[in-house]
Parts: sequence; C-alpha cells; structure tokens
Amino acid sequence: MNHKYTNALINESSPYLLQHAHNPVNWEPWSNEILEKAKKENKLLLVSIGYAACHWCHVMEEECFENTEVAQIMNQHFINIKIDREERPDIDQIYMDALQMMTARGGWPLNIVALPNGEPFWGTTYMKKEDWMQVLLELFQLYQKNPDKVIAYAQNLAEGIRNISLIEPKTNIEILPLSKLGELVQNWSNYFDPEYGGYKRAPKFMMPTNLDFLLHYAVSTKDDTLLEYVQHSLTKMAYGGIYDQLAGGFSRYSVDNRWHVPHFEKMLYDNAQLISLYAKAFAQSQNPLYKTVVEETIHFIRTELMAPTSAFYSSLDADSLNEENELEEGAYYVWTEKELKLLLGDHFAIFKAYYNINDFGLWENYNYVLIRTKSTEELALEYGISVSELKKTITLCKKILLTARNLRRRPRLDDKILCSWNGLMLKALTDAYRYLGKNQYLSMALENAAFIDKNLIKKDGSLFHNHKNGKSSINGFLEDYASLIDAFIGLFETSHNELWLEKSKSLMDYCLLHFYDHKSHLFYFTSDVDSVLIRRSIELTDNVIPSTNSMMAKNLFKLSRYYTNEAYEEISKKMTLSITPSLSKDISNYANWAHSFLNFQKPFFEISITGENYLEITQKLQRRYLPNVLFAATNNESALGLLKDRVVKGKTLIYLCEFGTCQLPTEEVEEVLQNFK
Repeated sequence: MNHKYTNALINESSPYLLQHAHNPVNWEPWSNEILEKAKKENKLLLVSIGYAACHWCHVMEEECFENTEVAQIMNQHFINIKIDREERPDIDQIYMDALQMMTARGGWPLNIVALPNGEPFWGTTYMKKEDWMQVLLELFQLYQKNPDKVIAYAQNLAEGIRNISLIEPKTNIEILPLSKLGELVQNWSNYFDPEYGGYKRAPKFMMPTNLDFLLHYAVSTKDDTLLEYVQHSLTKMAYGGIYDQLAGGFSRYSVDNRWHVPHFEKMLYDNAQLISLYAKAFAQSQNPLYKTVVEETIHFIRTELMAPTSAFYSSLDADSLNEENELEEGAYYVWTEKELKLLLGDHFAIFKAYYNINDFGLWENYNYVLIRTKSTEELALEYGISVSELKKTITLCKKILLTARNLRRRPRLDDKILCSWNGLMLKALTDAYRYLGKNQYLSMALENAAFIDKNLIKKDGSLFHNHKNGKSSINGFLEDYASLIDAFIGLFETSHNELWLEKSKSLMDYCLLHFYDHKSHLFYFTSDVDSVLIRRSIELTDNVIPSTNSMMAKNLFKLSRYYTNEAYEEISKKMTLSITPSLSKDISNYANWAHSFLNFQKPFFEISITGENYLEITQKLQRRYLPNVLFAATNNESALGLLKDRVVKGKTLIYLCEFGTCQLPTEEVEEVLQNFK
C-alpha cells in the first residue's frame, strides 16, 4: 500500500476505513459536521459504503480510489465520505433502499451521490475506472447546470425512501391459522433443491433463519418430509466447500448451486447462527456430523475471531496474499493436486476419494476446493477398511494440511467488535452448551457476556454498537438490543443466573421507551436520542440475519411468559398481526416472524425445575430439541413468578406450565417429555 497520502480516515478505528486511510481521495468519516461543511460549500456528497470482507470493495479501491487521476476528480468536485456498513447499518439501509429504487438492484460497494443535505439522487455498485470518472464529471456538471432538476429528483426519491418505511396499522386481522401456515410452507417448498438442499439457485446462501424455522415447523407439525429436507440441506452444507473442511467455519455463500466454491470471507454472524442451527439439529436427530460441525465451528471462532477480552471480532477477508504477493480470493484455502500428493504421500489416494480431488472438486487455475459427496461409512465400505481407520487417516491428513496452510499468509482480520453480532455469538454458545453439554461453551458465553456488560452497556442502560481498542463511539441500534436480549435470555436459561434475565428485561424496557412506535406497534431501527437521515427506518424483512422487529416480537413473547406480563404479550401479538399480510404473500422473507405464528397457535410451555438436583434434571430436559419451551431453574428461593414458592426441601420438582397455569409437579423427566411426543 502506498503511504504517500493520508486522509481523515487515519483517526478511525474500523479496519475497513483504515484500509482507505492512505488513498489519495480526501475521504472523511460520516459526521454531522461534514454534512454542515457540504451545505456551507454547496458541494455534492459522494458516499461510498463497504465492509472489510467485501471482495469487490477491494477491487474498486485498487482500480479507482488508489488512482490519483480519479482522486483528483473526486476531491475537486465532491465531499467524499467513506462508511463501514457494519458500523453504520442505519445509513447503509437508507442508501441501499435508494439504490434499489433507482436501479432495482443492490450490493456493495454501495456508491451514492447525494445533495449536500444527504438526500441521494444517483447510485451504483462496483464500477470500472473509466466509467466511474466519466459519470462523476457528468453528475457534477448536471448539478452545476441544472440544480433545480437534481434537487427535485432527490426530493422525490427522499419521499419514496420515507414511504418505504411507512407501516399502516393493521386492524381486523387474525393470527394465521396453522392450516394457512401449512399452505404457505407447501408453496415455499417448490423452491427447495431436492439434490443439494437450500434453494434451486446460484449463488447459494445458507439462510440459517429459514432452516431454523423449517426445523421448528417440521418438528411441531410432525412433517417428516420437511424434516428430511432440512437435514439434507444441513448435511450438504457441511459436506460443501462453503464449510472449511480442515478447520471448521462457514463462508458467506457459494457461487454455484452445490455449495462447492465459496465467496471465501467468513463472517461472525453467519457462523454464530449456524452454530445455533446445527446444535438444534443435533439435538433433534443425534446426527454426529452436526455435532462435529458445531465443535469445529466454535473452535474456528475461538482461534480466529476471539479477542483476548473474550469478545468476538467481525470477519476474515475473502482475499489473502498468494505466492506472488498479490491479493487473491481463496488463496489461503485452496490446493493443487501436486501440493496434496507431495504433502500426503501414501494417504493421498484415500484423501482424493474423500474430498473429490477430481473433476467434481476442481475450481480454477488447477486449484481444488475440498468437497465431500459421501459419508465416512460409505467410503469405508468402498475401501474395505473400518470407519475408525478411515477417520484416523483423514484426521492425520487434515493435520498435515493445516500445518502447511498455517505457513501461508492469513486472510486479513476485521477486528471490529459489534454488539449485535456478539449477541448472536453469545446465543450460539448458549445453544451449543444446551444441546451438546460442553462446559467450555458455557464458560465462553459467561466471559463474553461479562465483556459486553462491562464495555457495551452504558450506565443509563443503553448500548453501544461498536468497540475497538478499548473505545466505543456509536450508539446502539435496534439490532444490538434485539440480539442481546435474546442472548441474555438464553444465558439465563443455561446459567440459571437471574441477573441475565433482569438485564434482558431492562434492555427491553429501554427499547419500549426509546425505539417503540405506538402507532404501528413496531420498533424503529434507531433510537429517539439519535439524529436521523431522511427517515427513521422500521426493519421488517428477515434476511441472512433475522429482522430486528421479528427478533423483538419473539423476545417480548418470551419475557411475557417469564414475568407474566400481558402488556409484553399484547405488543408481541400486535407486531405479529402487522406482518400477516406480508408473510401471507412470501413466507420465505419472513421466516423468523413465522416462529411467532407457531408460538401463538400451538401450545407454548414454561418448564420450572426446583430443588437439589435442578442442574442434572434441567440438563436432561435441555438436551432435547423443544422449540416451544422456555426454562427456569433454581435451588434457591426466587421472586421470579415461575420459581416463586416452588422450592420444596429434599425434592427436585418439575413444573410444566402454560402462561402460569401448571400441571401437578413431578420428579420424573419422562413424565414431562410425554407431553412432547
């Protein structure tokens, strides 16, 4: 990198922004001051949004932003603002909506040209140098010659952006009956890929939110065909190149339809959700492959994305330096046949069959991306050896290759710490402990929660969104509260320390005060204490990460049960009702919401365990996949409604209740489980 130039990004903490700190472009970070400067000078804003693990962001930087000729045009005619979308999802949402309204497509890098007040009027994603220079000059000249036309267009677009987020309160709507939900799932299944799982498409995203709901739905309605599809998808994903076969952890998506060649960046949010999903699937099926995926992925997170403070970093880049010292996508992960033969010697033949070092596993430039197509049992049978012998050989091969891979230049790390993604990972650890029973996972969860409590929760009960080098600077967004409330509930259920449940309730009450819209019964993405660009967004659609409002609806439902709080349940119900028309049109984009429909339409239980053996009994029950249950357990007197006056000396009692109405307590685990057959 050329350090001849330095711009204002040098004072930022985001690795993505720091990557651009030595561009000849006079980048500025987003701030109210820079918007005021633009208004004063009547200069157009050029806002460029990306993130550290974004491949095409790096390509555009190299071709355009590191070029002095391009920089000259940008510096002369625009005020240039660089944004890390993971730091400022609020601004990214607004400008992504604008881009999709203008071009009907989206993606990153997201480049927007806006009026000095921030209202956009033009946008694009990646652009080649010549096209970029030409269009910037044309836009500048258009604003000089015909500012009224540009301003009118920007104002219309801003109005459109505001209208996208307008939610009309829904009246006279009932919670969808189960039969209607069944029809929607049936229609959805037309898009399922029976051969490789996931959807019939490429590129192929794993969509853990969708599979998580389908697992819940399949188990609660005893739909074996659907359950088989979910398990098939999970197996194929775990066999694919999208999963790091040597060290664990998933990439973001595959560019093909068979999970083979990934876009090689690894994100904390994907891996966190997939740990939760595979842990649940293991509890449901006892498939050892799913347990291995959970263990290996947590090991990957611990070794690659965990800070010494027990916080979790954001991502690993797709690109790394190859032998020619050039950044190349996947360079760290792929192998040539020649390398593999040299390193593995006599073991190569078995490794070749196991990981398809053949036409099926070939990528480009003679490189192979490891992918499985057969189970260990099938291959052991083919080779006439025992399963344990085959496993031993593959384990040895993986060890040899990992040693060799560790000598390569590692992908760049985005060591930014985000509250929302740490919340997802904290929840993942509680799920992994709950379903696999490894004490280490609960220890990791408690250490991470202690970090969050100390560094990301302010004295007034609000949250910070980010943390880097001991500092936090951005106020929390709804995504931070939603994922942390969920995580703290999960931590209470597994650690049995009521402190975490109290913290989740405190965060919820803060949201109801500062994020809640009484008219739509939904939550804004930004707090009422923060400044607003064009609109306060309301996020509804579930994507790779669930929407903040769908998470809040589930959180309110659970907290309503813990605290016997009818107001919480009422808001959760109104939120769920408000999404009914949208979900009825396209359930695949509202999969996390769909849990709430099941929660309201099917029985939902609270299980309380009290007495000396409460830990042992709770662990037995929590090893089961019971999506329609929440837990409270103690050996001490408690003021919590579910536990109050329920400790009987010398007995360990299990109470099965539904919104406070309980069956007679029992000491027998099997008696309770009979209710879930």
